[in-house]
Amino acid sequence: MMLHDLDIGGRPSDTRVVVAMSGGVDSSVTAALLADAGYDVIGITLQLYDHGAATHRKGACCAGRDIHDARAVAERIGIPHYVLNYESRFREAVIDRFVDSYVSGETPVPCVECNQSIKFRDLLETARELGAKFLATGHYVASRSLPDGSRGLFRAREAERDQSYFLFATTRAQLELLRFPLGDRTKAETRELARHFGLPVADKQDSQDICFVPTGHYAQVIERLRPGASGPGEIIDLDGHVLGHHHGIIHFTVGQRRGLGIATGSPLYVVRLDAAARRVVVGPRETLRTSRIKLREINWLGDGSIEEAAACRPAEIYVKVRSTRPPQPAWLRPSCRGSDVDVELIAGEDGVSPGQACVFYDAAEGQARVLGGGIIASTAAAETGKESAAALTAAR
Repeated sequence: MMLHDLDIGGRPSDTRVVVAMSGGVDSSVTAALLADAGYDVIGITLQLYDHGAATHRKGACCAGRDIHDARAVAERIGIPHYVLNYESRFREAVIDRFVDSYVSGETPVPCVECNQSIKFRDLLETARELGAKFLATGHYVASRSLPDGSRGLFRAREAERDQSYFLFATTRAQLELLRFPLGDRTKAETRELARHFGLPVADKQDSQDICFVPTGHYAQVIERLRPGASGPGEIIDLDGHVLGHHHGIIHFTVGQRRGLGIATGSPLYVVRLDAAARRVVVGPRETLRTSRIKLREINWLGDGSIEEAAACRPAEIYVKVRSTRPPQPAWLRPSCRGSDVDVELIAGEDGVSPGQACVFYDAAEGQARVLGGGIIASTAAAETGKESAAALTAAR
């Protein structure tokens, strides 16, 4: 079992590293590895929210029980440990944005905003104030030196655990100061290391994706924080015919089939959410197919600039539009006149929703390099037949 094959940088005895400790097994092993290698490690746990039941619910993170677990791990490996109250920052930067996005008809990914605004901005600043050279986390993603001396972001060794989708917004400047010791390890190896170090969280279950939703029901949280923000409306088909009524678009997501409350001769799916008109638009499965998406909030991590990469012409890349789906080939189409970026999905994709992330890679398999990404602003339906073939030929 390799313990010290860590691409951290600096001499351990002279290098202070702050570790973001969530109370889970991954961040705990990260802290233990660095401490065992001789680094000057400080553990910091962020208290991000307190929803009562959430503080004790299995699978939650960054709340009551997890703070206790992080403190116990720090004591076990002999490092100082601090708890910082980031509740107000988390509420403003993550929860409020999540709620507003959902009310506007989007399907947001709050983990992206949490990593970028809370962990890799605010906590990184705190790490600097403590005299740390690096901030390390337990994410399954890799950071490696590039030929020009800068650092690049890469997918994790274990594809099933890869978290690069949630980290695409990490800036180049932040990458220089971030380290991810678990990127080249499997989850099984991490568990084995936890037992090797005698950590009390060795068999603790993984946290859930959206930590601040205690019951897993987004609508309940949104209704509590924005009462009446999403009122009743109509369920219509693609031709505008009213098929039924609903109690709020926050109860629906693009691609949803169950829970529509309407009876028809064939299955219908949520194709689009019109927040302004409070309408849920439904259609047959084939209408879910998306071929082109427009992005906002672009972050580019590839060589040069995004304009140089595509040189005002389509560039072939690979993209993920959901964290659980593998990268697929696409054309990147940056605008030569502004900051807009379009992505054309060569094979198309079902159920793509505004608010989700679209992450760029340089390859479809293995530990591909992350080239950046953006938030999906809008989508366009897939073309079919000769039109699709002609578009692909023209792009090439």
